[in-house]
Amino acid sequence: MSQRDRLGSASHAPNLCTNVCVCLFFYVNHCMHYFTICLSLLGLCECFNIDVKRPRIFSGPEDALFGFSVLQHENNGEKSILVGAPWDGPQNNKKGDIYKCIVGDEINSNCSKVNLGENAFQNVSRNFKNSHLGMTLTPAASDGFLACAPLWSQECGTSLFSTGICASVTNDMEPKDIIAPTAQRCTTYMDIVIVLDGSNSIYPWYEVQNFLSNILSKFHISPEQMQVGVLQYGEISVHEWSLRDYQTTQDVVEAAKNISRQEGRETRTAYAIQMACTEAFSPDRGAREGATKVMIVVTDGESHDGEELPESLAECEKRNITRYAIAVLGHYSRRQQDPETFINEIKYIASDPDEKYFFNVTDEAALNDIVDALGNRIFSLEGTLGYNESAFLMEMSQIGFSTHILDDGILFGMVGAYDWEGGVLMESKEGQLKPSREAFEKEFPLELKNHAAYLGYTVSSVVVGNYRRLYVAGAPRFKHKGKVILFDLTPEGDVIITQALNGEQIGSYFGSEVCVVDVDQDGKTDILLIAAPMFLGAGNKETGKVYVYCLDKDGFVTNGTLHSQKKEQDARFGYAMAVAPDLNHDGFADLLVGAPLEDDHQGALYIYHGDEYYIIPQYKQRIPGSSLSAGLQYFGRSLSALLDLDGDELLDLAVGAQGTAVLLKSRSIVQINVSLSFQPHSINVIQKNCHRAGRDSACLNATVCFLALSRSPDMQMEAMLDDRKILARALFDSNSQRQTLMGVIVCVGQTMCYPLPFHVSDTADYIRPISFTLHFKINDTESSPVLDEGWPTTFKKSIPFFKDCGEDDVCVTDLVLQAHMDISGTSMCCASNVNVALICPCRQQPYVIRSPRRRLAVEVQLQNQLENAYNTSLTLHYSKNLHFSSLSIRVPEDAQFKIECTALSSNSHSCNVSYPVFHSQSRVSL
Repeated sequence: MSQRDRLGSASHAPNLCTNVCVCLFFYVNHCMHYFTICLSLLGLCECFNIDVKRPRIFSGPEDALFGFSVLQHENNGEKSILVGAPWDGPQNNKKGDIYKCIVGDEINSNCSKVNLGENAFQNVSRNFKNSHLGMTLTPAASDGFLACAPLWSQECGTSLFSTGICASVTNDMEPKDIIAPTAQRCTTYMDIVIVLDGSNSIYPWYEVQNFLSNILSKFHISPEQMQVGVLQYGEISVHEWSLRDYQTTQDVVEAAKNISRQEGRETRTAYAIQMACTEAFSPDRGAREGATKVMIVVTDGESHDGEELPESLAECEKRNITRYAIAVLGHYSRRQQDPETFINEIKYIASDPDEKYFFNVTDEAALNDIVDALGNRIFSLEGTLGYNESAFLMEMSQIGFSTHILDDGILFGMVGAYDWEGGVLMESKEGQLKPSREAFEKEFPLELKNHAAYLGYTVSSVVVGNYRRLYVAGAPRFKHKGKVILFDLTPEGDVIITQALNGEQIGSYFGSEVCVVDVDQDGKTDILLIAAPMFLGAGNKETGKVYVYCLDKDGFVTNGTLHSQKKEQDARFGYAMAVAPDLNHDGFADLLVGAPLEDDHQGALYIYHGDEYYIIPQYKQRIPGSSLSAGLQYFGRSLSALLDLDGDELLDLAVGAQGTAVLLKSRSIVQINVSLSFQPHSINVIQKNCHRAGRDSACLNATVCFLALSRSPDMQMEAMLDDRKILARALFDSNSQRQTLMGVIVCVGQTMCYPLPFHVSDTADYIRPISFTLHFKINDTESSPVLDEGWPTTFKKSIPFFKDCGEDDVCVTDLVLQAHMDISGTSMCCASNVNVALICPCRQQPYVIRSPRRRLAVEVQLQNQLENAYNTSLTLHYSKNLHFSSLSIRVPEDAQFKIECTALSSNSHSCNVSYPVFHSQSRVSL
């Protein structure tokens, strides 16, 4: 089976709060007619609240596939990332291991090997070779985690069966339980005692030694398979060694070379058999319960205590000992005697039938000719394949390839069971539920049993209506397109398939990864996501795709797909998926999707946000591996999002890559309400109340208040006054500039207010209000939050000028102009208009001046009969043959305004009348 290639300074302010506070810096601007506060965060772009500028990178051996799996871990306040390295070990023994990477103060840290395999499995198997521990790491329902070695194998004779094994480990790294539900006792689990004739008639002895060494070299001697003891006899019987004495084939063969012949004139075979049955197969000498008991009797002559054979053999039968008997005819041949009686006795000793358990050889040298035949009869596996039978059932199940923790047990995928058709197994305190191959026949017909569907490649469970739990299993090779089934398991192990979801593209590996999301976290499943990471997209690239299924009353129905960025490249989007309980603090679960082949195998991580009952299809943040570290490869191959690892009470992400595990911190999300008020509420330039820079001015105070609704940030706030004006109409008192920078304290749950005094001097524009603009920027520090998505980033408010024009604040004027000259015959003219320029030509016809006088007097009277008039001016035009001489202004004694006139040209003058306001009912004469 092909395995997964998983692959500023703060200003002073009164009443500072005592809870957690932060500093806020800002500029404040007076603009034209809006007082504006602009909250702006830089660099949000594709980012939200996962910090990509300060990743914590943990390194390990690349050739060990460090990063293949990751799991966040905590024990007694110590936070760490557990990292699987399933190819850890020397070249000839990739047994795998777990590394522990403590999240301390250092930015990048090394990791220490846990040596979990040696601690957890030392009492299970002496042969923990090429087991690839760490391919799967799964958090337990309560304490600890599950670590699996799905390629853990049992040697049975010459066969190697990958049944898989898992260890339940406590948080303090102590193995608690060993779980190997499909491990089977080898058929070679045997206790073998060789009863060897060492009387004088055996000759030559070295041939017997050769036979003994050769047959022993074929035995697979280990605590899990065979044990061998040797009893040599003649007139007496001696235990050369017991069953428990040697644990390897090499040791036993070496011991056989050193056996000396006992000699003796008699051959007491019955006594030797009795002694072997009662002593050699006793627990005291290493006999194991459940082991097949085999006796091999080798002799060259009739026994001298033959009358006792029935009793001895009866003892063997009672102890269920299978007997092989070998008659060596060399003594009879050398003496030319008839061996018939001897042969009959040896057949009597052998178990039935004779053709299976009886051997005879011509002489001692010929013993070596039957070594292979004897070994094959004893130790060969019987595995003929018949109709509706499988060559392998559980022998290649690879337990631990996929796991899913339940409240009351563990659901295992058995991807290699039933000739790689696959299956599932439930392990709980009540026992095992192991559905048969036929249990899934509804969706996996028996006639397709040789197609290797890989059922159980991934497993999970969903909770549907009435909180009913259904199990989920993926089969990514079913009909080469893949399939995912939802099913129930009865207490008897029967399977009830409720729904099957099929892939659409050959080779896409649909169902190789599934993810179940309870978006609103009410205990019921909302979304089932099924990955097809090898889905071919544009340019026949393995872009990958994730199918989204929503739960309705009829089951799960398709609801679109998720994709990586639109680019012709290999990505394997969906290779790994994980639920993040709530990254953006909106109460909904979020989704992580890995794409480890993106960007030329550098990899990327996609973050999707949940909303009510669904996953928002547009990813919220894409984190390319290249943005974190230049040498990162296969970033996104494994994911874990369970814990706060840096102590800031925010969920953090652990992401696996090639030889690397990356910790990404999530940042708090802040909501800040800003309010702004002015005192007075408008700018009164009629009655200026202060003196600034040697000029009468209108002074005001702006008060900015901040209320942080969640964790508060360190921020900067910039303000620009009159940002659309070249010259500002208002300046801050603190620096007589149009902008200012100020640090403020913002505390969670408390409104903090700060004064910003400013002033307005004379200006030509008293009509449009002045704006106040604040620009915020959150300081990019390690602990800084981000502004909540969708939260206003701009706040604007304006302060008007005081006009004294009634409740509607709209000035309606009525300017009346009267003018005449001191020349006889001139006409008097007057005109009136509202809010527009007033034009009064003071003649009906041209006048020719013939008077001997050299001066001409013009009298003008202007009166405002309604509401205040602002920026009132009067312009006098005269012919070029006249020259301006002087101006005399007459105003009432109680008037508080002035007239300022300036020459516009050689034949025109302009006068500002009571600038800036010509009050209601005011009158002036020129």
